[in-house]
Formats: sequence, structure tokens, C-alpha cells
Amino acid sequence: MKISSFLKILLSTFFLLSIPTSCEKGKKVIVKKIDNTAEVRRLTIIGDNYFDNSDYKNAFPIYKKIIFLSDPVKDRIDLVDALIALSHIYQYQGNYILSEEMVVKILPHLKYMKKTRFAWQTYFIQGFNYFKTGNLERALFYYRKALRLNTSADRKWSILNSMGVVYMKQKRYKLAAYIFEIITTVGYSKTNSSRNRTMGYCVELNNLGICYYNLKNPKALDIYKKVLEIRLKMNDREDISTSYTVLSEYYLNSNPSLAKKYAQIGYKKASEINFYTDRKYCLSFLVQSAKGNELRKYTNLYINFMDSINTAKLKLKNEFSDIKYNFKRDKEENLELRAQKAEHQLEMQRQKNRSYISYVVISISLLSLMFIVFHLTKKRKRDTANEIFKNEMRISEKLQSELEKDIDKILSFSKNSNLEKEENKEQFLTHLNNIYSKTRNISRETSEILTDENFEIGLKEMVASYATSHLNIIINGLNTFSWSKIDRVKKITASRVIQEIFEQMKTLNNASLASITFKKNKKNIFITYTDNGTKFNGEQSILEKRLQNVENRIETIKGTINFDANSESGFKISIKFPI
Repeated sequence: MKISSFLKILLSTFFLLSIPTSCEKGKKVIVKKIDNTAEVRRLTIIGDNYFDNSDYKNAFPIYKKIIFLSDPVKDRIDLVDALIALSHIYQYQGNYILSEEMVVKILPHLKYMKKTRFAWQTYFIQGFNYFKTGNLERALFYYRKALRLNTSADRKWSILNSMGVVYMKQKRYKLAAYIFEIITTVGYSKTNSSRNRTMGYCVELNNLGICYYNLKNPKALDIYKKVLEIRLKMNDREDISTSYTVLSEYYLNSNPSLAKKYAQIGYKKASEINFYTDRKYCLSFLVQSAKGNELRKYTNLYINFMDSINTAKLKLKNEFSDIKYNFKRDKEENLELRAQKAEHQLEMQRQKNRSYISYVVISISLLSLMFIVFHLTKKRKRDTANEIFKNEMRISEKLQSELEKDIDKILSFSKNSNLEKEENKEQFLTHLNNIYSKTRNISRETSEILTDENFEIGLKEMVASYATSHLNIIINGLNTFSWSKIDRVKKITASRVIQEIFEQMKTLNNASLASITFKKNKKNIFITYTDNGTKFNGEQSILEKRLQNVENRIETIKGTINFDANSESGFKISIKFPI
């Protein structure tokens, strides 16, 4: 393999190695992290709006998308808020297991949250989940964790109220009553209280009344009446039915007619706001307190109500079935995404390893390339020096072989002949003219070639100088195109090649007529030498060997040369090289 070919391959390899490594099987893996913060915040506003309006069906997919898009660090607040909202939605549909699953995802983030509201909401939700699933001790555990947080007084009273409800569920009415007594006396100020806090106070006070009722404490009736009075004054439509419900229960055994009256009012108020729990209790109290036709009426009403409730539950279950399906599908998609992420990370590590290998190979290639360039430069200098030496030797040989004998001959002739004679003088001048011609030829071979606007003139004169009385030379097409745009090296090479051809043909061939033709197209220049010589008679290899230097010169300018010897038509050399 030639050095130039080796360099091409090496450079091609270097170029290919410089290209970033792609994944196996031609698949590029580009792991680029996308900033979704703006989109997450936009979706949070939409989701919160649905949630605040109790449109949980539309809020659910929004929060799921927020969780999917959120960066666990940059979007942590929005991510935790979405998880809290989803845990509430699952609670509302009675799916406390999935609600707890959302809470578990929140827990690792709490240590990074500066505001305690996130921890408070998390513990409060978890406590309620355990309360609704019957794990009352676990519910108290999370309520106590929430109570120990440095948070607002309202949140502390809310947690204490929840703990009191758990104690009521455990039938620990004394402990529950103690808590509600503290809340309703210390935790409420009549002079500085909002409507929401007053409503909360009524709930807590009503719970205290229920504790007293179960403890047979007569104060229960006074508390019930007080709560009813406050709620009537506030026009509290949401909770007023509860007051009538507890009063109906209180009088159920001692005064059935009054119990029926309160139950009827409570049922009416609960129906206005579609409060399922109070409607059920009031209907059950009406059944217990009614007689005769009224008993049949309220019994049928109670049965129909329970059927409608079961239908509503089924409808609610169907309404949220797509949420459950979406959760399962999203969970599967998340698992698939995690697998893809792991695969991407593995591929990135592989790509990193391949990059290291590429860098090593590139470094070795660069060092090899530098060594080869250095070696070739040194070799070129050495070859140049050798070429100069060879030229000097060739010139010396020419001077010795062609001029030394002629000079000795003319010196001997001048010494032994009488130059005053006309014939001797003519012969002496002829010898001098031959010496001059030979000297001029040697000088022309080694002289600098002009490559300016006079190149065509110089080339024509050089070719014409080989014409003799025995050889006529025809030049065609030299001036049919401009040589000004041809590279200087190519012009010098073409001139030397033509000169070498004529030099060799002068001594090796017996032609009497030679022609040299120049042609040019858009890409190449063609030079054709022909003569009518018959001296070779098919021994073409002799000339090709002598013209090896010509072939080497042409190859340096990416050209080609062809020899064609025919005993009938003479000899032909075709040269082509790119512009």
C-alpha cells in the first residue's frame, strides 16, 4: 500500500472516531432532561381549581399528570401538593388504601419542606385513613405526630378534635370529654372568632354533648340546645341537621313525640343539603318513634332511602372506576418508564465507556499521524536532497559524456590545425556551435520554468527547440485555452514531462515527424504526443522503463499516462491530469 493511500485511510478512521458514538443497532439514545416547571405550575392552578369546587373527577387526571411531570427536587412543593390532593380524593371515594399509598410517597420529601403544613396535612390524612379502616391506635399515633408540630393553633385544635373522635369510637368517653372541654373553653374566643372557627366550635361542643349523653351527664341537653341556638343564629345550613338529630336521639326514650318532631325537622334540613348520614339517623328515629300508619310510612321511606343510597354508592363506584383503571395503567406506565430509564442509564454508561475507548484510539491515531507526517516530511527532504544530488550527477555525466569529448576534440583540432585556412575555420566554428547547442540544452533542462502569463510561450519554445533538420514538430491546441487558472505545480510538471518525453524520444526513436496536442474540458487537461517512428517495433517496455520518471511525475498531480506503440502508425503517448 502506498503512503498516500495509508494516509487517506488513517484520516478517514480519525474522522469516523471523532463522530459521537451512537447506540447499538443504529438507535441513538439521547437522554435530555426537560424542564417542566412552567407546565407543572400551570396544571397545579387548574387542578386546584377543580379540587376547590369538589370536581374530583376532573382534578384527578390533572394531579396524576403533575406527579408524572414533576422534578422531585425543582418541583417538590407542587409534587407534594398533588400527592396530598390525590390522597384526599381517594379518601372521598372511600379508597383508604390508595390514599395511604399517596401518603407514603410524600414522607421522603417532608425533611426538605420548610413549612410544617405539609407534614401536618400528611399526618392528618394518614390518621384519618387508619381511623376509617378501624386501626384506631395507629390513627392516634399519627394524630400525636401532627400535634407535636410547630403549627397554628387552629390546626392543633383540629387534631385534638380528631383525637377526641377516636376516643369516642373507642368508647373512652371520659377522655374524649376531657379533650372537648379543653377545646371548647381554651381553644375558642367569642370576641375574636371567624365564622369557620365558630362552626368548628359548634362541632367540638356537639361532640362534648355526645360524650355527656353517653356518660349520662345531664349537661348534654344544655349543650345540644346551645349548639342549636348558635347554628340557627348563624344560619348554618350544613350542620343544623346534626343538632336536630342528636336532640331526637336524646328524647327518643323519654319523649317519643318530641323525638319525632326533632327527627322530622332534622330529616328535612338534611334532605335540603343531601346529607346522607343525618337523613339516615333521622329516618331511623322516626321509625322508632312513630306508630300505626306513620310507622308503615317511615319504614317504607327508610327502605327506599337505603335502596337509593346503595344505588348512589354503585353510581359513585362506577364514576370512579376509570380513576382506578387510570391509576393501574399509570402505575404500569411508570414501571415501564423506570425500566426505560434504567436501560437508558445503562446505555449511557456503555456510551461513556465507548467514548473513553474512542478518545484513546483518537489519541493513538493522532500520535501515529504526527509520527507519519514527521517521517514523510523528513523523507521528502531526504528525497529532495537525493533528487538534487541525482540531478547534479546527471548534469555532471552529461557534461562529461557530451561535452568533454567535444571540448577535447576542439582543443586538439585547434592545436593541430591551421585555423587561418577557411575550411579549418569553418570546421572549428561548427564544433563550437555543437558545444553551444549541447550546453544550451543542458541549461534548459535544469533552468527554472516560468509559470506566469508567458508559460505558453516558454512551453512552445521548449518544444520547438527539439526540432531538427531530421525531425519536424507540430504543436496543436496550446493556445486554445488559458493556462492562467491552472495550478503552478501542474504547469511545471506538464512542462517537465513533455521535456522528458522529447529528450528520450530524441535518442530512442527514429521519427521524422512528431506532434503534440493540447485539449481541455471542464475537469481535465489532455496532452497527446504522437510520432511516425518505427524503431521500437513493439519493444514498448524499453521506452516505458526509460519514461518511468515521467510516470512518477504525472502521478504526483493525480494524472495518468498511457503508451501505445504500433509499427504501422508510429508511437503515441496519452497524458491526462485534473485541472
